[in-house]
Amino acid sequence: MTAATTQQPAGGVRWFVEGWQPGYGTSFEAPDPGGPAATDDSQDAADLAVELDPAAWQALRQPADVRAPDVVLLVDGVRRIDASLWSDEPDGVSYPAVAASYAAGVVRCDLRRGAATLAGARPERGLFTPNAAATDLTIGQIRYPARRVDHADPATLAQAVQPALAALEIAVSEQARADAGADDELLVVDGPLRGRQLPNTVGYVKSHSRTYLPASLMPVVTGLRPAERSPVFLHGTRWRNYSWYLRLPGPRGAPWAGIVRVECRPDVTAQAAIALADLSLAALPRFASTPYKDPRAPQNLVPIAGLERRLRAMLGDARLLHRALSLGAARPY
Repeated sequence: MTAATTQQPAGGVRWFVEGWQPGYGTSFEAPDPGGPAATDDSQDAADLAVELDPAAWQALRQPADVRAPDVVLLVDGVRRIDASLWSDEPDGVSYPAVAASYAAGVVRCDLRRGAATLAGARPERGLFTPNAAATDLTIGQIRYPARRVDHADPATLAQAVQPALAALEIAVSEQARADAGADDELLVVDGPLRGRQLPNTVGYVKSHSRTYLPASLMPVVTGLRPAERSPVFLHGTRWRNYSWYLRLPGPRGAPWAGIVRVECRPDVTAQAAIALADLSLAALPRFASTPYKDPRAPQNLVPIAGLERRLRAMLGDARLLHRALSLGAARPY
């Protein structure tokens, strides 16, 4: 292990920058604390009869009286660990930390004009650590504000960045809505909602790590054709949401190819959730990507892919930031 130390103001915490590149994790792995496993919402009973009785479940198409919204706002965020760090304490205890950069933005898609514009984007940085004595980490013009977290496992410390990113996504979403002067535009959040309470909003989940439906209903989902969706159902405990599956246009492959899960907040009426499901079916398929342009096609929507590239550029060069942190850390007191 190679390390460099950060220079802090008098009374501040002295940090050692992990010499390993962040993509390789850390050279020290803390022992398993033996805590309980995370609750899996997929094992909880779901209300499958929100729209149709389970015995009558079938693929649904866009109703004739439903048209795509005039404007769709697509929200996404990116994050990156710039460096892993360890504190140097007088009593010999060392606390882990990660210096992270993250950004969130909104693309405004005007379907009437066929134009997409960046409606807002904001980058931020943070030093995430359980060390209560930590202060902001400043290297030249670069500042990582100290952000206290509750867990000290270096293997999972990077996960602490996600709530900060989610809060930033909410902030840029609310600002985009405020700038537009209306909240009737469909807002699509790339990823689960995770309790985000925004009006006329759906979460867009590209990959599937959990099973929310019984095996008897799976053929309805895997049998969806492009621009078809499943009936709406209600599921979850901590993050309880209305959900539905839809298949995007694209080449047919594996049973789940091109299928995404869309969700909306649970405090709306069932009729409102069904209306959002129909609206998403009218809007989302037109943004589907193609395999020759995007390896995550068709699920990685075209405006989202462009937004991700813009946001990653706003984070700065990862190698230069890691070098700046290491060089700044190497300066003596």
